[in-house]
Amino acid sequence: MTSLSLTVELQQLADDLHLAEVARTPIPTPSTTSPALTVDDAYAVQRANIARRLKRGERVVGRKVGLTSLAMQQQLGVDSPDFGVITDGMVVEDAGELDLSQLIAPRVEAELAFRIGRDLPPSPSREELVAAVDGVAVALEIIDSRVARWQISLVDTIADNASSARIVTGPFRSTTPAELAALPELVVTLTRDDVEVAAGPGSAVLGDPIVSLLWLATAIGTYGESFVAGDVVLAGAVARAVDLIPGSSWTASATGFDPASFRTVPGGS
Repeated sequence: MTSLSLTVELQQLADDLHLAEVARTPIPTPSTTSPALTVDDAYAVQRANIARRLKRGERVVGRKVGLTSLAMQQQLGVDSPDFGVITDGMVVEDAGELDLSQLIAPRVEAELAFRIGRDLPPSPSREELVAAVDGVAVALEIIDSRVARWQISLVDTIADNASSARIVTGPFRSTTPAELAALPELVVTLTRDDVEVAAGPGSAVLGDPIVSLLWLATAIGTYGESFVAGDVVLAGAVARAVDLIPGSSWTASATGFDPASFRTVPGGS
């Protein structure tokens, strides 16, 4: 990951967000306390805290696109996608447990995940990207805000690693180019204890999940980065995020794919 030297103010924001996650005590909205905060500033803060994760032994396993659906943009009051980084410390095993005491105000989204099978150049073509995808799975992203009451603008969520916290992916399956082209029509459903709580088609993700991946490839390319073999990429939520509650089972499913699931448990369980 590319790193840069931060101003004192941006370093303080990175420190504050890190400590908020560790102590599970949210901070005031950064764009309110620092009105001059820009998108580039926010990504610099994000990179600083990812570098902190890597220094303590985590490794990057993928990336996520956030705020790709109109439902999520309306839910959070923003009008543009963003992206974040996924490390192995953020991965919850499929059918595993999530201790909610580790988080602040978690929500869950149903998504599609893509596995990249080969290194790609920055800003690849659609054809290059499609050829590099060697697996697709349904997934659950647990988002959380280290900013109080989810009172965030675009720069706030970017600085906070696109509000990402944990991911769960189901088994990946190989897909043909024709099947990838049909993903806009695929409906992904989120259930809580076998009751549907949200659902949406792949077309909710910028019209096509592949378009979302292309957007991300171009966006990270502006920072000198690119997809590498083995990356897992979450394309974005197909529907609104749902508040997590303890003692429930959560499942994402779609026709033709094995489901992804986890169970929420209270602290100490």
